[in-house]
Amino acid sequence: MAKATAQLSTPQTATHPAYAAIGPWLRRLVFYALLLLAWHIIAILNIWPSYSLPGPLAVFASLVDGISSGQYIQGALVSVQRLALGYAISLVLGVALGALIGRFRLLEETVGSLILGLQALPSVCWLPLAILWFGLSEQAITFVVVMGALFSITLGVVNGIKNTPPLYVRAARTLGTHGIPLATQVILPAALPSIIEGLKQGWTFAWRSLMAAELIYGTLSLGNLLNDGRNFDDAAQVIAIMLIIIVIGVAIDTLIFANIERGIRERRGLQG
Repeated sequence: MAKATAQLSTPQTATHPAYAAIGPWLRRLVFYALLLLAWHIIAILNIWPSYSLPGPLAVFASLVDGISSGQYIQGALVSVQRLALGYAISLVLGVALGALIGRFRLLEETVGSLILGLQALPSVCWLPLAILWFGLSEQAITFVVVMGALFSITLGVVNGIKNTPPLYVRAARTLGTHGIPLATQVILPAALPSIIEGLKQGWTFAWRSLMAAELIYGTLSLGNLLNDGRNFDDAAQVIAIMLIIIVIGVAIDTLIFANIERGIRERRGLQG
């Protein structure tokens, strides 16, 4: 009976030997290879017209042409520079505002409720207002990026502070820790996972907001190249630019946020 109970309580973690023998990167490679093959077959069968859904070879040719001419690279650099500026502004404002709201109840009940409502507003809604205030300019694009990321960062900081276990704070105060040392040595480390999640979400919204803003601004950028592909019925260019946007987004997430999250988990003994 005890043996049967032990068998029932033991989780079934065994995997098929063939699956275990293949590493995760190889499994991803096989998945994307099959995805490309399916895409190629659909293009050959001409289920959709080639001008609306080009095959992977046409998209690859567009990538090669755009990169070799420098147009795609220059557009990507312009977009990343705009993103860095807008996100840096929203980072400074969001962290400061979130810390104040998390610290003072009056601000939480007033400004906090406003930010919670504005967070539900799609970032593209700021675009008409940005044009009215700043015209078709770099300032308008920066404004849209800031407004797209600011509230997510702010709420991430607020949630991190509010979710700090009260036991940590009481224990620190009992040991004589108050003021700035309490905030930097106790509350901040405890709130860090939520803060990083807010920063990550803010970066995602900033990237999306930038693409929306660049669609209407006639300078060389990824958003403008995307719009040019639509204007000239060049679906291969549209998909090529979409792939570049995806690659940049995944690269930033992997190189920056994933490493930060891994470091936090390792320090807390959560990383295997």
